[in-house]
Amino acid sequence: MRALTVAPGRKSSLAVVDMPEPDQLLGDVLVQGLALGVCGTDREIDQGLYGEAPAGSDRLILGHESLGRVIEAPEGSGFAAGDLIVGIVRMPDPEPCGACAAGEWDMCRNGRYTEHGIKALHGFGSEQWRVRSDHSVKLDPQLGDLGVLLEPTTVVAKAWEQVDRIGDRAWFEPRSVLVTGAGPIGLLGAMIGAQRGLDVHVLDRVEDGLKPALVRELGGTYHTGDAAEVMRTVRPDVVIEGTGAVPVIAGVLSENVPYGIVVLTGISSPGVADGFDLGAVNRDLVLDNGAVVGSVNANLRHYEAGAAALAQADRDWLARLITRRVPLEDFAAAFAPQDDDVKVVLTLA
Repeated sequence: MRALTVAPGRKSSLAVVDMPEPDQLLGDVLVQGLALGVCGTDREIDQGLYGEAPAGSDRLILGHESLGRVIEAPEGSGFAAGDLIVGIVRMPDPEPCGACAAGEWDMCRNGRYTEHGIKALHGFGSEQWRVRSDHSVKLDPQLGDLGVLLEPTTVVAKAWEQVDRIGDRAWFEPRSVLVTGAGPIGLLGAMIGAQRGLDVHVLDRVEDGLKPALVRELGGTYHTGDAAEVMRTVRPDVVIEGTGAVPVIAGVLSENVPYGIVVLTGISSPGVADGFDLGAVNRDLVLDNGAVVGSVNANLRHYEAGAAALAQADRDWLARLITRRVPLEDFAAAFAPQDDDVKVVLTLA
């Protein structure tokens, strides 16, 4: 079968090659691959920054933002031929830590988890793949190929769950949210904020075009410019930070409101932030009962919440998030970012 693969640790090794049919040991559900979302993680693996092939293989099938159609599934699995399906990315470690054993593999303590298309487990960028029926999610058939947006939606579904859990420490009735970054995760996070009835604000450096339009269509307000200044203007109860940009994070933390909750979902490059007064930030967080939490990956509960959010969303709005669909054999075009990209999708079928 044809599959998008990479030699982990080797820069620019991305290639579509013939790979063996998926091993039945990988799961009881056989799936026809339909589509695959391309994200920054995939590009970083292609740059040799990280990634790990399965044992016994020198290449890793790439792709963790999946969408497929069930070919065959065992009776009683909850799936049937023809169902739209998404595979969960992270698998618990083989000798589960307490978190993995409790189904909270996104909170794994020992780092021995595996991840489809990222770490020691083949991904979903192939004509066929297998997944465990208890580690996958069935989608509303009306979503069609928009179901490929589920994995990024799970990231912010988890972020919003973190907001709720932290907010429940005491009285908490948030009215506004600021989302930093108008990529797919940021826009989907803003979508969930709108579904919750909040006053939605989105900050990004793009000044016009599709991203501001998508925010306005949610009923939200779009901002450009300095993060600290936007924080002072909006004074959001919740911030979902999706850029990983140190100046943005510094601006958010330096102007957080009392009892404000900041969820960090973007990955930063290490370095020293010039002019960042950590002492002042610490003082304000303590005196204002503020909270900052990191959030990554997702478990089954977040996939189900993400699927519910997509089912509730306006289909036309979701469709505009997918700005390019590229055939598998033209993968190089999908990995070359364009200025107006939001989400690029490889078509597998």
